Amino acid sequence: MNQPTTTTAADDHALSRSLRPRHVSMITIGGIIGAGLFVVSGAAISAVGPAVIFTYAITGTLLLLIMRMLGEMAVAMPKVRSFTEFTREGLGNWAGFSVGWLYWYFWVIVIPIEAMAGAGILTHWLPYPAWAIGSILMALMTFVNLMSARSYGEFEFWFSSIKIAAIIVFIALCAAFAFGITSHQGLTFGNLVNNGGFAPHGIGAIFAAVTTVFFTMMGAEIVTVAAAESAEPAKAVANMTSSVIWRIVIFYILSIFLIVSVIDWRIIKPPASPFTLALDAMNIPLASTIMSAIILTAVLSCLNSAFYVASRVLFVLAEKGDAPRWLIKTNARRVPARSVMLGSIAGFAGIWLREASPDRVFAFLVNASGALIVLIYMMIAISHVRLRFARERAGIPQPTLKMWLFPWASYLAIGAMGCVLVAMATSPEHIDELWASAISVALTLAAYFLLRRGKDAPTA
Repeated sequence: MNQPTTTTAADDHALSRSLRPRHVSMITIGGIIGAGLFVVSGAAISAVGPAVIFTYAITGTLLLLIMRMLGEMAVAMPKVRSFTEFTREGLGNWAGFSVGWLYWYFWVIVIPIEAMAGAGILTHWLPYPAWAIGSILMALMTFVNLMSARSYGEFEFWFSSIKIAAIIVFIALCAAFAFGITSHQGLTFGNLVNNGGFAPHGIGAIFAAVTTVFFTMMGAEIVTVAAAESAEPAKAVANMTSSVIWRIVIFYILSIFLIVSVIDWRIIKPPASPFTLALDAMNIPLASTIMSAIILTAVLSCLNSAFYVASRVLFVLAEKGDAPRWLIKTNARRVPARSVMLGSIAGFAGIWLREASPDRVFAFLVNASGALIVLIYMMIAISHVRLRFARERAGIPQPTLKMWLFPWASYLAIGAMGCVLVAMATSPEHIDELWASAISVALTLAAYFLLRRGKDAPTA
């Protein structure tokens, strides 16, 4: 296993431990429930039909396996600050460098995307251009993240609470309608089979749509970053991996199942939100306005998390010598303020690029992050397998939280992510993202060999 190239930061550069269990719990849920559930789910339903519930079940299972592997490694190595560092332990410094920077890049690109998405919603209510509103949102989130980790946690706690409450109310309304309690036409479950059949586009569409759904469900790994600023990091991650399954079932599978039960799936045309269409079908007043407010909450939650994660991953990279050391300096509230500001500068630059060149430069930057999360998850899974075998060979007792059916479930996850990449390579909608992401990976590896290779200590 790899030995870190540098020691941990001194106490005056240490992060705070101010996140409480309720913060970490809601951060986990906030990472799972994003705007993708409310909007992008429409594209999946349109492509598959009612059988899309199996697409979500398959993707949710894959996500669950990844989170379980992260849980095992977090319990076995409680001093690791960021989940990206598991690849350094399992594969070497080159992996820690490349995965850390690629993950940082992924979230830095999310910052302007979410800021402009929020601005797009607010332009319906405010008489200002989107770039101006987006800049104000950027400034607000910069301020929140400069305050303290607890400020981020409180913001995420309340915004996640709103999202959870909204989904629970939505599920209750849909269930009452589907069972004929509030519907004048009686049971509506016939929508599952009456409009071209349960799988109108065939069984293959169920698996093909995994690529689309995968990107809407990622984000649960954020808790492994936030847990480093809680009192008991390993326990927080272990609790997350144990409870993520029911969150996937309730928030994704159950809500999507009820949507395709309440309405004819054929009326769902992206980018319309299927949640809005379902509320309209149930004659809920101001359905569009209500969903716009909920989607705005999800967008701001994701923007807040993007700021937080990007700054903490950059902080860890600086600790390891993979980023400038001046980035590890924290302010009086134990916040890596310089890392936060760097993310803020990148976000403002992204907004400017989107306004100046939406179809060229910014589009390329977005595409260049498209397949990165799949590659990062795959490297995490490979690292898990190597670390587990290394512990077994050394006779080290296994942690209390272990991966199910090891090594076969781990191999299944790795193979499934490989299939997602193959699907992207054969899909006209995703091929550009795959190639642009490949360029990002190549540049990152080149940077490592040019800047870091000769400076790293030999690995064991």
